[in-house]
Order: sequence, then C-alpha cells, then structure tokens
Amino acid sequence: MKKIIFLTALSLGLVSQAQVFGGKGDGKFNVGADFQSNATGVQATYDYGLGQNISIGLTAAYALGIADGISTNFDECTHVRARFNANIGNVINIDPKLDIYPGLGLSTKNFSGHLGARYFFTDGFGIYTEAVVPFAKYDTGTLSPAQELYNQFTWSFGMSFNL
Repeated sequence: MKKIIFLTALSLGLVSQAQVFGGKGDGKFNVGADFQSNATGVQATYDYGLGQNISIGLTAAYALGIADGISTNFDECTHVRARFNANIGNVINIDPKLDIYPGLGLSTKNFSGHLGARYFFTDGFGIYTEAVVPFAKYDTGTLSPAQELYNQFTWSFGMSFNL
C-alpha cells in the first residue's frame, strides 16, 4: 500500500503543470551546495523578475570545507554577488518546467558569467544547478589558494522554490 501511495504521489508531482519563470514580479529562491577547487560550501540565491525573460538577483555563499593547509579569513570564505539573468526556458521551449538562464554577475571578488538551469517538479519546488566562471578578477596578481576561493570556476546544485 505504501508503494502505491508513493508512486501515485510521484506521478502526480511529475505531471503537474509547473511554470518555471513567470516574468515580471516572479521570485525564485535557490539554496544548495557549491563546489570549487580546495573548498565546498553553501549558497543561497534570490532572483526577481523584471520582465518576461529578465531577472535580477543576489547570491550569498560561504566556503565551509576548506582543504587542509589553507589558512583563510572571513572575507576569503564569503562571497556576495549581484546578478542579471536572461531566463530563456520559454524561448527555447524545451519543457515548460525547465528554465535555462545565462547571466552576468558583479561580486566582491570578480566580474563573472554564469549558466544555470532550474527544473520544477511542482508549482513551488524544484532543483537547480549553476556554473560560474570569472571573466575579470579584481586582484590581477598571483593569488594564494585562500584568495582563489570564489575567484575561480564554481559549480552548485540544490533546491529551488517559487516565492
């Protein structure tokens, strides 16, 4: 009986019509884990829709699992980024539950680009993944491993919520 209830709930969740990006006024909140060379951490992102396919937002992240032998301070472990997204899920029309969003970010450490995707199982809950690449670092000298935190390629994934 438990299996039948579980399979029914799963099926209903997968066939429900979830809209990923609703345009102006739409809010998305992501929370998850991020990965980079020499560290893993946590990340939270909020995006707010300005138009049909444009959103702005803010990302805050903190590196928790620092590799052995790397001495860091709070500033090196912390990352805050303002972001701009082009939400193109409905433009490329792959699946109404899938949003792909390339974008740009201006952070406390660099100017970067990102490519992300969200997939919603229901109207309120989904998963996301995002890759970030720095284009221009504020410190152009040789960086220590601690200074490289959030100043290099990062990848994150986690849960996404409609607000």
